[in-house]
Amino acid sequence: MLPNKTIDYGEASIDHKNIENDVYLVNNKLIVNSESDNLLNELKKCLTECEKFYFSVAFINFSGLQLLLDKFKELELKGVKGKIITSTYLNFTEPKALEKIKTFSNIDLKVFVADKDNGFHTKAYIFQNKDEYKIIIGSSNITQRALKSNVEWNVNVISKKENIFIEDVLKEYNKLWDCTEIVDENFIDTYKRFIKEIKKIDSSKRIELKNYEIIKPNKMQIRAVENLNRLRNHGENKALVIAATGTGKTYMSAFDVINFKAKKMLFIVHREEILKGAEKTFQKLVKNKLKTTGLLTGNKKEINAEYLFSTIQSMNNNLHEFRRDEFEYIIIDEAHHATSPTYKKVMDYFQPKFLLGMTATPERSDTGNVFDIFNNNVALEIRLREALELDLVTPFHYFGITDIDGIDLSDVNLNDIDEVVKRLNVNERVDFIIEKMNFYGYDGDKLKCVGFCASIDHAEYMETEFNKRGIKSICLTGNDSPNKREEYIKKIECDEDDLQVIFTVDIFNEGVDIPSINLVLMLRPTNSPIVFIQQLGRGLRKCEDKSFLTVLDFIGNYNKAFLITIALNGARYYDKDSLKVAVATEFANLPGCTNIQMDRISQERILQQLDKENFNSMIYLKEEYNEFKRMKNGKVPYLLMDYVKYDGAPDPIKFISKEKTYLSFVAKVEADEELKSLLSNEDFFKISKELSSKLPLKRVYEFAIIKYLLKHNEITLAQAKNEILKYIEYVDDESVEHSFKYLNQNYYDSGQVKNNIKCFEYIDESLKVTSVFLNIIKDKKIGIYLEDIINYGLIRYEREFKNKYYGVPFLKLYEQYQMVDAALLSNYTKIHSSFRGSGLMANGKEYFLFIDLHKEENIKESINYKDKFISRNIFQWQTPNSTSQASERGKNIIFNIERNINLHIFVRKYKQIDGNVEPYIYIGKGNSSKYYGERPITVHLKLENEVPNSLYLEFNKKV
Repeated sequence: MLPNKTIDYGEASIDHKNIENDVYLVNNKLIVNSESDNLLNELKKCLTECEKFYFSVAFINFSGLQLLLDKFKELELKGVKGKIITSTYLNFTEPKALEKIKTFSNIDLKVFVADKDNGFHTKAYIFQNKDEYKIIIGSSNITQRALKSNVEWNVNVISKKENIFIEDVLKEYNKLWDCTEIVDENFIDTYKRFIKEIKKIDSSKRIELKNYEIIKPNKMQIRAVENLNRLRNHGENKALVIAATGTGKTYMSAFDVINFKAKKMLFIVHREEILKGAEKTFQKLVKNKLKTTGLLTGNKKEINAEYLFSTIQSMNNNLHEFRRDEFEYIIIDEAHHATSPTYKKVMDYFQPKFLLGMTATPERSDTGNVFDIFNNNVALEIRLREALELDLVTPFHYFGITDIDGIDLSDVNLNDIDEVVKRLNVNERVDFIIEKMNFYGYDGDKLKCVGFCASIDHAEYMETEFNKRGIKSICLTGNDSPNKREEYIKKIECDEDDLQVIFTVDIFNEGVDIPSINLVLMLRPTNSPIVFIQQLGRGLRKCEDKSFLTVLDFIGNYNKAFLITIALNGARYYDKDSLKVAVATEFANLPGCTNIQMDRISQERILQQLDKENFNSMIYLKEEYNEFKRMKNGKVPYLLMDYVKYDGAPDPIKFISKEKTYLSFVAKVEADEELKSLLSNEDFFKISKELSSKLPLKRVYEFAIIKYLLKHNEITLAQAKNEILKYIEYVDDESVEHSFKYLNQNYYDSGQVKNNIKCFEYIDESLKVTSVFLNIIKDKKIGIYLEDIINYGLIRYEREFKNKYYGVPFLKLYEQYQMVDAALLSNYTKIHSSFRGSGLMANGKEYFLFIDLHKEENIKESINYKDKFISRNIFQWQTPNSTSQASERGKNIIFNIERNINLHIFVRKYKQIDGNVEPYIYIGKGNSSKYYGERPITVHLKLENEVPNSLYLEFNKKV
């Protein structure tokens, strides 16, 4: 027994009253960074609850500290005090981080000065609560990767206040506190100078090491080369790659040229500035391949080079110096320009074995459709979200900040730019923006910022006001010459120049790259997810010594603030409920070190707007359509392919759902009499409606076959297999034949046969085009629209399913499905429309369980606790009421493993949202592990795949 006593450790003290020598652990938990949770979330939660806190960590980087700033500010306002000990061990702690901590009046900071004999490697976070202590000890320092994405092990121990374990921890902490140095201005200045010297030495070492660099393809490049190979192996000679700026498209093309073993290659660019960079990239990879490289420009004419790099202008001027088959492989960089006459002339002249187009911005086609030039073969599409997942771009820290009270845009049409700008141009707002810039800071030593404004007047106003306050700024817009823009971009990139901020209106044009940008200011109300993503993307290019991008978004009181969530969510599909969960969980599903947080007012405002909005109403759909049309400079988006071009574009399937076909929706919104006249052709309308009803595709077979039949009168099973293999890695013969029979309407009910046109006939082992279909596709006025549906379906399929073969049934985990899809995807050979109504359907040994978590239509109703998740890998399900344990069906379910029955589980949260029937999400197969009861049987299904945390939250969280 311990004597009654009080041990005093400064601010950390414990009362002991006859305490046993026990640890008195209340609870403990392992914390790892995973898709389901991370240390950052745990620290923020602990900081919110604590009365005092004590940190001891070897390293603090600004990348990690920035993620905790709001919590530290919150505690400062509440008067909650803390102590932080860090060290100079290995020189990893950043002076900037120490400076920032010193700005908080409630935090005392000390540093352990390490030397060669004394290292410092603690990682401990101690939280004093009213009745207990929480202590996290493990491997994580305060860096963004340690808090969010590294492989880290940390143990969270919750203990009563009165025990020896806590006594020992606090005793050790206070011993460290007593032997460490107070951080003052003098210490920080000395440490800063020391770190600068270290960086200089390190930089010289890195320059030496570059000569020994071994370059290996990243995941994107490997996938692209595989897909390009597959397309070539099945007869294609053109393809397009779409990938965000900075993801390594030029390296990817070099890897593919080497893989292709091209004797001669031509690389065409739009502007001379990027030509030398492309040549250098190839030189790094082909230096051991004995290939010569050369330039064709206004000043150089190295036309005998095996790998030639040319501007489009120079190639036009020298075209006839080359044979038509001179180059086996031609690459068109910035391929969105390929629709222009200068490019058409070059591409019409040459006859390469393979033509590759590369672009980050397919939406910027000069005229026409860039997809058509490359036969609508998209070998790869990497947009922002996937680029983040693959670590191809810089992670970003987004802070949604409620704008000052004086900025009220609730009664303004956001397209009335003059009125918006009049309300934004307020001195008080400028001071507020600078205050937040100073608070959140940025990565690196020099501020390199782009501020996106609502108009040129707004940008000029911001430039003037920032300069008045001593922040060197410039306004650059599309009105400025390329030379002026280039001059100021070089200035802001230069660490020695005093230019810190560029204010702009329009998105920087392609090729205008500022890789080292470390702060983006969103200073205009977000009226379009597309614009938001484009603006965000300007700061995400990877750059040496840049570990993250800071994004400050000033969210005013305007009616469309919720559009920010659509842009940030990045999901292919969404409804108001999934968006609300994303906002409430601070977008926990985003990958890597990217972090999103909104202040309480912004969060509440957006949640209220989402509650009120009906995403399926004609009013909303019209607004969404018209905003997209504005993005296209007022041009009517007649084709579904228009939506493929833009990252963040609306999902046109919603427009199809409203009016049966996309053209019907456009005709209605535009009151377009010519379109209405086209749609009055009954055969065209029926075929268009039937093809549209299959979107988005859940398997590619049928549309791959139809694409071939747009240009041929018939197709054999062998030819069909070849066409399908352009899109996926493998296909089984049974499924190819099933798709022929499906297109022959074998599985249609009498109503479907009556209401649809027969377009194809399965005769003598081949599928033939009917005369009705042939007449429609030959009519160029309407045939273009059917071809558009096919191309859109195929390209969207590649985006969502990639090239993987999912077997039979052809089901992808966590994809959306309707009941009837299970019939097609399991090669069901009876009438497919019978797959509806009941929650349990079967095709031989394949059982399909369709489950609603909420049985009521009203989404406010409570969850039905019979069908529910027990955990992320156990699901409780009740069979249909008539099922007994003794029946064959009952035995198949409860003894599914022994009887080789596959139980496929599809779940949806609500039957309907805003009047629209919701799809199910496939969560994989489950096996019966426990069962009880009769008619219905309650079954516990052990899932073969643990449900991802983001999806689990979405299914179970109520907002």
